[in-house]
Amino acid sequence: MPKPPVPTRAIPRQATSRVAFESEPPSPDDPLLGFEPYIHKQPRANSITPALQREFVAHLAATGIVTSAARHIGRSMEALYKLRHQPGAQGFAKAWDRAVQMGVERLEDTALARAIEGSERKIIRNGEVVATERYHNEALVMFFLRTRLADRYSPQAQLGPGHPLYEKALRVAEEERRQRDNDPARIAKVHASIDAKVKQLKYELVDDWNAQVRDYNAANGTGLPTLGDDGRLEFPDEA
Repeated sequence: MPKPPVPTRAIPRQATSRVAFESEPPSPDDPLLGFEPYIHKQPRANSITPALQREFVAHLAATGIVTSAARHIGRSMEALYKLRHQPGAQGFAKAWDRAVQMGVERLEDTALARAIEGSERKIIRNGEVVATERYHNEALVMFFLRTRLADRYSPQAQLGPGHPLYEKALRVAEEERRQRDNDPARIAKVHASIDAKVKQLKYELVDDWNAQVRDYNAANGTGLPTLGDDGRLEFPDEA
């Protein structure tokens, strides 16, 4: 079985990510290749034989790229998709899907390792490597934080009671409210406002009372006293 391709770029940094993420194909005794292949009733020279089906799945598991695996066995994508939908090709189709999944998982593991460890970046001058440096892709790091720890880092995370950020914001808000409620200037302002409202209410009650007393005195010829602004009684002859 052919080994994965080796980079042939003149400059190392030009190597493609496809090559960087390839791995060794599974061994012939790997459970992935133990699927029941599709058996052609009347095989032809260009039929996708059981051996080719297993070779396709093995290469797909190593690269994660369906078109690359198709080229590897020398068959067209149309022929492969037609085969996977044939009755009796369920084993091949299932192995195909699992091989793709393995490629995705390997890609994720490799990307996670790069996010944590960083990658070596070559510094090239005049076509020559003069030094190397460790480079961390911050966008890649945030991608994994937002997917692996979505409850903490994802912008779409639902914040609510129990969430660390929600609880922290609640504590800050409560402390600010407590400080605001205990502020002497604010307390004095509140008291002044209450006093003004009470005083205004007192004036309104006195005015209403005095109006009733005057109407009663006029109707009955009496001399009941009214109330002054200071709360003292004022008799008609004093007013």
